[in-house]
Amino acid sequence: MMSVKVECVVKTGALIGEGPVWEESDQTLLFVDIAGKTINRWTSATNQIQSVDTGDMVGFAVPRRSGGYVAGVGRNIVALDWSTRTLTSLTEVDEDKPNNRLNDGKVDPVGRLLAGTMGIEQRPAEVQRHQGSLFSVTSDLKVTKHLRQVDISNGLDWSLDQKTFFYIDSLSLKVDAFDYDINSGHLGNHRVVYHMEEGEGLPDGMTVDAEGRLWVACYNGGRVINIDPVTGVRLQTVSFPVTKTTSCCFGGPDYSDLYVTSASLGMDQSERSQQPLAGHIFRVRGLGVKGRPSNSFTG
Repeated sequence: MMSVKVECVVKTGALIGEGPVWEESDQTLLFVDIAGKTINRWTSATNQIQSVDTGDMVGFAVPRRSGGYVAGVGRNIVALDWSTRTLTSLTEVDEDKPNNRLNDGKVDPVGRLLAGTMGIEQRPAEVQRHQGSLFSVTSDLKVTKHLRQVDISNGLDWSLDQKTFFYIDSLSLKVDAFDYDINSGHLGNHRVVYHMEEGEGLPDGMTVDAEGRLWVACYNGGRVINIDPVTGVRLQTVSFPVTKTTSCCFGGPDYSDLYVTSASLGMDQSERSQQPLAGHIFRVRGLGVKGRPSNSFTG
């Protein structure tokens, strides 16, 4: 096996870097800074970062099939026209919970958006429990609530055969799976795939590789863990020079690189001096596995 190499490639200094998505056509990495209230694109060829200010906390941004992006800003699902830097609200969730915000979101293989909410942190890592939900949004902007009483709705992805939905509610300290009906979006048969172990931190963002295995970023764990969802066994751990690893996606040539976002919010001066790369984005090479292209929202 090749030796695994971790390097810092995007010096963004994000407060909460999150939601990386590789865009094959432009060889760019799309990502958000939740607390920095920006949606960003890093071009690998030029090492340039372009940003759009969202004016509110932004949980995710994903490509839209008709062009531009769709993002979770505050409690609104918005369309972003990148060329004009304009945001247009499409629909709202959690209207009865003004102190909630959208967190992680991802598009399923047929173009349906799944996105979850959480209570807005009063202080970093201090969240009002059971305030969140998990929603789906179809191409005609119909919103369906699938899960409720979620603490921090986070990582999500699908199995290779599209029949299983993997999901993380961070404070539960586990990775869950559900049977997934790709036609209706219905979730059923909830079970646990993996329980976090001592020192691994909170499960955060997640991606599935081309072999159907999970890669989970561990917040306050300084690592990404590779899990076989069939056996529930941790196969590999990749360590980083920062503690607050937040999310990951495959990208680069043939989707053979793993990009990992991180956060710096809530760190004191001592932690910042010990972790000068906190908030930057890392690239991992030599894993010997590839990822899959992301899906685009059809709405």
